[in-house]
Amino acid sequence: MITPTGGGHIIQGEFRISDDPQAVLTTLLGSCVAACIWDPLLHVGGMNHFLLPGDSEQQIRAAERYGAHLMELLVNALLSAGATRSRLVAKLFGGANLNSSLADIGSRNGEFARRFLRNEGIRVLGESLGGDQARKVQFWPASGRARQMQLPRDVQPIEERYQAVADTGSVELF
Repeated sequence: MITPTGGGHIIQGEFRISDDPQAVLTTLLGSCVAACIWDPLLHVGGMNHFLLPGDSEQQIRAAERYGAHLMELLVNALLSAGATRSRLVAKLFGGANLNSSLADIGSRNGEFARRFLRNEGIRVLGESLGGDQARKVQFWPASGRARQMQLPRDVQPIEERYQAVADTGSVELF
């Protein structure tokens, strides 16, 4: 989803860019990762929110939920808006392990995001990855300012609950 102006809430499988100085992009993250990327000279930036790195056959089934797809979309949208690749910088958030009985998808997401940015020559200015708590992230895309709030341990983003059901093959009613 490309929105050249304005802010909003980003959910799993989405991204948004903006050059509006008043815009604030927000998301809630558990094991998912959000990349906040911007061009500090042009004052345009964006955020994505992905569930899995996308390095398996699952990528074919639902590409829009995967990091490989969303990272490309975000970078290409910024370049289309006039950003210069050599000036792009990033901050990474998320990648928590909210359920120790499941595979540590959060670590895989964080490793993927770091690798992708390194391969693209995009410098990471800061990151808050890992841990065992969900996060709320706010990002001001025109300035690159970001703020994170740790959520109480008993709070789990709804997307993460769906992921746990998918990972275990069980059914959960809520």
